[in-house]
Amino acid sequence: MSFKKKFLTLSAITAGTLSALHIFNRFIYHISTIDNILAKNGENYYDWTYGRIFYTKEGSGSPILLVHDLNVCSSSYEWNKIKNDLAKTNTVYTIDLLGCGLSEKPNLTYTNYLYVQLLTDFIKNVIGEKTDIISTGHSASIALMTCANDDTVIDRILLINPESIIDASKTPKHYNKVLKYILCTPIIGTFIYNLLVSKDRIEENFMTDYFYDHCKFKKRDLAAYVEASQSEKSHGRYLYANICSNFTNANVLNCLSKIDNSIFIIVGNGNPEYSLAASQYQNQLPAIEICEINKTKYLPQLEAPTDVLENIKIYFDLTA
Repeated sequence: MSFKKKFLTLSAITAGTLSALHIFNRFIYHISTIDNILAKNGENYYDWTYGRIFYTKEGSGSPILLVHDLNVCSSSYEWNKIKNDLAKTNTVYTIDLLGCGLSEKPNLTYTNYLYVQLLTDFIKNVIGEKTDIISTGHSASIALMTCANDDTVIDRILLINPESIIDASKTPKHYNKVLKYILCTPIIGTFIYNLLVSKDRIEENFMTDYFYDHCKFKKRDLAAYVEASQSEKSHGRYLYANICSNFTNANVLNCLSKIDNSIFIIVGNGNPEYSLAASQYQNQLPAIEICEINKTKYLPQLEAPTDVLENIKIYFDLTA
């Protein structure tokens, strides 16, 4: 076979493979977003410098901002089981972070400081006054860094299962940059993303990491997390690439000494690593209070909302 024929054959095979991958990617997007669960939370958008930010606002009184875990599967849905109760005494804001949920998902380098800018601007331009904040997991460092960067925006801080200080401080390596580049490519990157962030893998996370009691796990929760990972045509892969490459990390040790705010930590005692992570923060700031929620894991606000609400009300001194 001549070189020209070999080249044409290889080109045809490559084109066919890419077409098949593209069809697969479109199919995954369609079946993952067909229920449109996230949009049922109400639609408000903040036109921020780097993209439109979805948020909700309920109730009246002093403000509380709820910030979900920094994860492409997470969104303000994370707070659905507690925000209505909190809105009985306070003005409650939930936000979909850039790259998550129904917020815009641009192809850019996502860093911790980018989110610090987002929270600072959102609080100043949307909430309009100093606010209490509740933050989950990998978003804990964002709340703390925001507070250290500008002491006029955040009052009291409540963290749910914050990431360990050691893990949060990991920096990008050379191979991380290669991974980021591959994941951000249109067809192949989307295909790899769909394999790594599949419905089966998200369900496995719920069963092994997110929930202690599998009986409390609802299919609607899974559907919402799958939809969040695929909304805006799988562009969540841009944030995913940055998270995997450690670009969203930050060394919170540098900011803890600057913070004079009251800090409270809730951990799920179904995983002893969460208590160890919380103790790292308490070792730096002994005034930090830690409370354990029995028989819960990473998302106690979804698994045991009544217990989480009780602790929030005690800490924030909320009365109906």
